[in-house]
Amino acid sequence: MTVEGRFDHHHPAERGTVVLTVGFEGPDRERVVERTLREHGRLADEAKRLTDPAAPAVTWWSSDRIRVWSDRPWNKDGKQLPLVHHAAVRLDVKFRDLARLAAWVEDVAARDGVTVSGIEWALTEVTRTRLTADARTRAVQDAVATATTYAQALGLSAVRPLAVADPGMLGDQSRPTSDPGVAQMSRAAAAAGPTGGLDLKPEDITVAARVHARFAAS
Repeated sequence: MTVEGRFDHHHPAERGTVVLTVGFEGPDRERVVERTLREHGRLADEAKRLTDPAAPAVTWWSSDRIRVWSDRPWNKDGKQLPLVHHAAVRLDVKFRDLARLAAWVEDVAARDGVTVSGIEWALTEVTRTRLTADARTRAVQDAVATATTYAQALGLSAVRPLAVADPGMLGDQSRPTSDPGVAQMSRAAAAAGPTGGLDLKPEDITVAARVHARFAAS
């Protein structure tokens, strides 16, 4: 008989990566670029300070190159309007201190030209590795328990493992229901809370394991 074993861990997020864009638009290209670079420099300086080794709230941060483009919009009457210039830069800032993350996001989200796209929640590598190993072990145990139940229903008393593998690897045309042992990141946008502040409530991170196992019963 071939059965599937499964186990899911659900663990609170330990890291949060803020994804934001700073940008401006207007008729003066030089002015638009200057405002974007000035606000970007301010945000980058703050990210650097938050990585202070003495009490690091941020583990790393990164920034794309500035993008500058122009277009000529149309009004509702079909008339082409004067040229509008745009500039934008994306920044990613990964926090280990989630309380500091919430305070920083609440601050920067209120600034002109700054758009918080969302927050990517994750586990540390150490936690993810530990939970993945444990979930795989429990998935195998679940497969044994399932096979034993089936055997007993058939009036048999013992099962003997023949093979165990990731879903789809036993050559029986089975397909995985999800990636085995992969920590799934949850994404949550910064939303306004009932008190006017930001309500940042990340969903737990799911670390899932699935195995297919073949047994002989007697």
